Amino acid sequence: MTVSTGMDAKNRDAQWVLILAVGLAALLCLRLTALAFNLTDLFFDEAQYWAWGEDLDFGYYSKPPLIAWIIRAATETCGLGEACIRTPSPILHTLTAVAVFLLGRQLYDTRTGALAGLAFATLPGVSLSAALISTDVPLLLFWAVALFAFAALLESRKLWPALLLGVALGVGLNAKYAMGWFVLCAAFYFIFTPSRRALLKDYRLYLALAIGVALIVPNLIWNYAHSFATFSHTADNAHWDGSILHPIKALEFFASQFGVFGPVLFGGYLVIIWRAWKVGLEPADRMLLAFSLPIVTVILVQAFISRAHANWAATAYVAATVLVIATMIRDQSWGWLKGSFAINVALLLAIAFGTLAAGRVTLPVKPDPFARLLGWHSVAVATQAELAKARAEGRPFAAVLSEDRAITAELLYYMRGETTPLFAWRSGAPHDHFELMRPYTQTAGEPVLLVRLGRGGPVSSQFTSVEKIGERDLPAGENESRRVTFYALSGYKGK
Repeated sequence: MTVSTGMDAKNRDAQWVLILAVGLAALLCLRLTALAFNLTDLFFDEAQYWAWGEDLDFGYYSKPPLIAWIIRAATETCGLGEACIRTPSPILHTLTAVAVFLLGRQLYDTRTGALAGLAFATLPGVSLSAALISTDVPLLLFWAVALFAFAALLESRKLWPALLLGVALGVGLNAKYAMGWFVLCAAFYFIFTPSRRALLKDYRLYLALAIGVALIVPNLIWNYAHSFATFSHTADNAHWDGSILHPIKALEFFASQFGVFGPVLFGGYLVIIWRAWKVGLEPADRMLLAFSLPIVTVILVQAFISRAHANWAATAYVAATVLVIATMIRDQSWGWLKGSFAINVALLLAIAFGTLAAGRVTLPVKPDPFARLLGWHSVAVATQAELAKARAEGRPFAAVLSEDRAITAELLYYMRGETTPLFAWRSGAPHDHFELMRPYTQTAGEPVLLVRLGRGGPVSSQFTSVEKIGERDLPAGENESRRVTFYALSGYKGK
């Protein structure tokens, strides 16, 4: 009887692993297919990361280097198209779902792990992220791996969890400095879980931290050589200057989490927080809450003080997914669980098919949600037309100048075959990587073609001759447009 029961448990575990594998494989195929037929242009952050990948380094102005390396690997193996640049995103998200499964199985059982893995893979925030490439994608993977390794470190005397934790921490920091929240969450966990403080005397924990620090050292050296540009940008991004206390922004951030995590799962998460306050939590639940609640709380306070983007708390939802799924299973809340999957899968399909129809279908709402991903190729084509026209008239431009990071990034990508060099306008300290690494100087030559979004700007007063040579309203979807103005500049007054 015991043998039979053991075999039944193994068979059930195998079935759940099969369900997870089939589900993740189906999602990956769907997302890769959607990318192949995606009609959107690269968002300017994506184009910027691609440009970084063309000049590999250990650091960049606003982010650590991992995203650039990932995109460079993708373009070397797949090609330079938008789909190839974005292909790592659904692949890495699938691997993150596997890590979430391992975490759930480590803390609870195979069924919980499998359902948590599928739940994570279908989160609205993940579905949106899987259609783009961003620094959050590798960050979430290495956060999930680090959390699995940390859980294993608590339960095992073996060395491998420490090695895995160290590598995950170090590589995660090279993805985004938000990986540093992991240490804060661990401290929070030890403060409120005295029974686990024995790990603070374990050399393996400090070995993991040492490995993590060693892996971020090259980026620290790069920052030192560039006046700690990334650290300055990260601090500036908090926007703590000016007026404080913005309750509306805090409410907006809070409301946005229902969209990022899903309405049912985030609602369930709030219920768990209330229960923790009233009756406490089981040990595994407490650990997962410790690796999620501090992040959401800190970012909510940041939103109240200044501002916060909806994705800034993304790492919290690795642990939160496992926590909510485990609680639903324990409470036998199958209706809520099924409803959550139904809503999130519907949103997943809407996002996937929305990218296929972007720019082709006139939407009844304004602004067009895809407008920021459309029309950039047209801007590049119009710019190249101005360059070709000048060549044909015998007065070719010596350089193209941009005063906007978005334009610089998009032109670098969509004009990558153009021989006329592109420079970024810089006034004072650099504000982005292009201003840092390719600022306009007098040695660039003249005349210069200035490509400007909208009207006005600081560049014109720095040249003795400013001639407006064109202005176009270029479509950015069916019901949106983007105004681009072209100027011929000469007589630079700078040094």
